[in-house]
Amino acid sequence: IEDKFGHLSPEKQATEIKIPELKKEASELADAVIAATVKAGQSWHYPPARHDWCVPKGQEIALDLSDKMIDYDINLQKDYDLDEDVGFLTTEEVAPGKKIRPHIYRHELLQAFSLHLFAKRPVEPIVDMDSFRRSLARRIALAALQIRLNVGGRSDDPAFTFVEFNQLDSAREGCAVCSLDMTAEPARWKDAICKSVSEIRKLGLYGVTPGEMERYASSLMTDAEQLAAQGDRISHGDQLSYLMETVANGHTFMSPEQSYYMTAAALSSLTLEEVNKAASDLCCHITNIHEGEDSADGVVIAVACSPKNVDENSPAYCDEDSLVKTIYDACQVEVEPEEDVVVPHTLVPEEQVEQAIKENPPVWQGGVFSDGTPGTAADTITRPFVLRRLGNGIRVGVAQNPSESQRGHLRLTAPGGRDAEKRLGFKSGSMAIGARTMQEGGAFGPWTREQVELFCVDHLLMVEINCSEESITIDFVFPTTNVGNVGFGDDVQLGITGTESVLQLVREILLGFHWEADALGRSKQHFRSSHESLQKNLEGLTTEKIMESMTNMDDRFLSIDVDAVNSITLEEAKNAVMSQLLPPDLEISVAGDFDVNEVLEMVLKYVGTVPADTNKEYRANAPQESSVDNFGSIPQLAKPGKFIDLELPDSDPRAVSYVSGSAPNMWGYLADGTTVAERVLAGDKKASEYDKKRRGHPLFANVALSLLSEIVNRRLFSTVRERKQLTYDANFSFTGFERLKGGWFLVTVTASKEKAQQALEACKETLHSLRKSTPITPDNLESAKRVVLNRHEGELRTTAYWSQQLMAGLQEETVPLKGPLSVTDFHAVVESITPRDLQLTLETLGLDDDELYTAIGKTVQPAGFEVPEDELVQSPMMGMRRGGALMG
Repeated sequence: IEDKFGHLSPEKQATEIKIPELKKEASELADAVIAATVKAGQSWHYPPARHDWCVPKGQEIALDLSDKMIDYDINLQKDYDLDEDVGFLTTEEVAPGKKIRPHIYRHELLQAFSLHLFAKRPVEPIVDMDSFRRSLARRIALAALQIRLNVGGRSDDPAFTFVEFNQLDSAREGCAVCSLDMTAEPARWKDAICKSVSEIRKLGLYGVTPGEMERYASSLMTDAEQLAAQGDRISHGDQLSYLMETVANGHTFMSPEQSYYMTAAALSSLTLEEVNKAASDLCCHITNIHEGEDSADGVVIAVACSPKNVDENSPAYCDEDSLVKTIYDACQVEVEPEEDVVVPHTLVPEEQVEQAIKENPPVWQGGVFSDGTPGTAADTITRPFVLRRLGNGIRVGVAQNPSESQRGHLRLTAPGGRDAEKRLGFKSGSMAIGARTMQEGGAFGPWTREQVELFCVDHLLMVEINCSEESITIDFVFPTTNVGNVGFGDDVQLGITGTESVLQLVREILLGFHWEADALGRSKQHFRSSHESLQKNLEGLTTEKIMESMTNMDDRFLSIDVDAVNSITLEEAKNAVMSQLLPPDLEISVAGDFDVNEVLEMVLKYVGTVPADTNKEYRANAPQESSVDNFGSIPQLAKPGKFIDLELPDSDPRAVSYVSGSAPNMWGYLADGTTVAERVLAGDKKASEYDKKRRGHPLFANVALSLLSEIVNRRLFSTVRERKQLTYDANFSFTGFERLKGGWFLVTVTASKEKAQQALEACKETLHSLRKSTPITPDNLESAKRVVLNRHEGELRTTAYWSQQLMAGLQEETVPLKGPLSVTDFHAVVESITPRDLQLTLETLGLDDDELYTAIGKTVQPAGFEVPEDELVQSPMMGMRRGGALMG
């Protein structure tokens, strides 16, 4: 490093400075080795900030200065020469010594109120066991508070839609930032501040409970264990980022294995008193605003974002005075200590499982496939995955993937989605809102939602439930080791594995889920906010208008409007979703770092004992009858195509252009029921027997469309961006349906308002030239093959790719061309594709002028808008950008 960069002296570096008075100072600063704050040495291109620390009353700020001292304010506590040119925010003293510095940003497109309430503290270097113990105590306190806030945010009537409290050492800012981040409905911003501040005060005053201490210390131990297990698989880039961050903050760098042993040693003797002291210090900037408390040394900063042009008499109106008063009043509310919640160590007791085995003896059946692969035996372990069915009809795929040590991913797929709303006659939007209601809920059996959530926290489980146009999916991420352990070292009492806890969750979701009205309320609020935000989002609204035009207002493919959301009842949402959760229709795909035989035994025990007729009453009560296999297709596109011109009021000038048209689905089915393979063969009269065989492979269309997408993206980039310089981003994509027949392609181009039309025409020209004047070349194809194969190889290392992409649908009749061959023959099919194949595949897209749907969305200045003089920003001089040349 010295050989390479040693000749770059501080004086030489300082020659970049254009202001003569700063040259000497910049030279000295560049030569300084700074061990205290990083900000001063980060960039001598930019006037440094002056930190206003906020620490407990009387706490001394010990700053470890470098041995190589220079005449410079390393710790940024003195006035700076240019301060008089900076518009400092006003600090309000709400009581003697209690200071809040507010700032509010307003914009016409903001849909929600958000708050960033924070204090700055010196970074405490983690260099010995004492400082490491304090950092772990802080992490336990922060985890306890975050879970309390999350649980409170999902109460009967939550005040906020998002909330997070954290303290992070920021090398870039040269300090530790302790912050509350929160979003809320504009009319409820005061309630949201009161609720979140009260939870922070509760932690600061009373600390964590013994149960919380036990749970979150165990979670930290499991985290450290997983990181140590993955230590030799962490990428060089991630290692380098961690090293840079650690060194910049003055911490001691530890390998994952060293960190694991130090964590075990520290947690084994960490006391509740130490954690509560850390909690008190973390929250002092909030607790000390209370009238009866000593003032903290320093200032609390409150930055809020709020909708513009709100009437002063509206509950949504927020100005600096009301913001400060609300924060101060929230700090005066009396709080009570948190009560410990009894968290189950297992959701399904062993005696309950034994009874289920007696009543519904579980059995394995062989796997059955629709892609031509012979069925698998019920008792055979196969590679790279085991594919079977349970006696109740549930399809099961299990794959071992040690690439992510001690991690697993499970996907439960229920074919149907919003397409089933239409086929079965359910109210529009009921399926999507019902799926979100499940996500917002979580109570089942004898357990409350809070107990189930804390069970998931203890066992490090993440659950996500989504409803697409063609399926409901429930995704679980989990550790494959024993979690929920109690104690440390030789005294540890092991809990169940994360894999077992996930399968217990799957069983309870199918058999004993409680549908709650408050969860429906939160679900509806989510969809109302999403739809209202869409109306003020340029990209989202423009694509919505294209979809309305292309689908002739087909509800399956559009956002759910506010009236439709409000009309759905709990019973309607419940009936819609539960009608999809019938065992004979379901598929479970699980991949992870585990023993396959053990997982198969657990699947048999927990899922195999679910009765085959579970939830059949919901399908019987559906307004219309329809088979799960009876998927429809996308609506036929009306000709000629349309051009949509959209204008959206926004003070920020920008534009986006779209080109769209018909396309096959992910497996080559078109809306009229024909396939890509059939059309390609029909278009190639000279095809050999070998060509016919290649194109008859079930994976042919899937691979051809992937390669085609890659080639079109490269052409758009080289033509629209590089050659014509009309945009900085052009993207081509397919909708990617698997079960619905047909789909669309979409070209997205961001451009200036002046160049939006030219960019749109350039995209159309690129698509047309691919068909005629500059067809696909062998070089184009080879480059695309490398990208597709490398991407596939890289993603094979992730459990999510195995469970969500590779195995999901392998045994589903609703995806007839997807089967084991799509995994085992992937490389061979990619290598067999020719330019002629792709040229003929391109012709299956609706690329004729009368088939294209195009749109341009532009922002227009709101009526009466003028840029205020104080918002006119001069461009910085060359070399004066923050962060230097390496910052993006």
